[in-house]
Amino acid sequence: QVQLVESGGGLVQAGGSLRLSCAASRSILDINTMAWYRQAPGKQRELVAAATIGTTNYADSVKGRFTISRDNAKNTVYLQMNSLKLEDTAVYYCNALGSSRFGPGPWWGQGTQVTVSS
Repeated sequence: QVQLVESGGGLVQAGGSLRLSCAASRSILDINTMAWYRQAPGKQRELVAAATIGTTNYADSVKGRFTISRDNAKNTVYLQMNSLKLEDTAVYYCNALGSSRFGPGPWWGQGTQVTVSS
């Protein structure tokens, strides 16, 4: 089992920045994919960004604004969010998927609220 704890959400004005953190209870070196998802009210959960060893992928809506990174030494994954827009308002969830050591997953964090105001 892998436990994930997100932090860093909050209220920010449009155009501002936030950095989300996801602390894992196990070594993320042993996890294939770490990702961030989000779910806005009335909408389905969607993939925002994903990081495997050596590659990253982003939703088109956040490309050029968001950056996902892995700090293997701290077992933490970050999501740097810049130039935030009203439509970025959502609950953001950390996700871990695939580990030869811990099992297939997926594992989810409890979520952190991001609210972008005008």
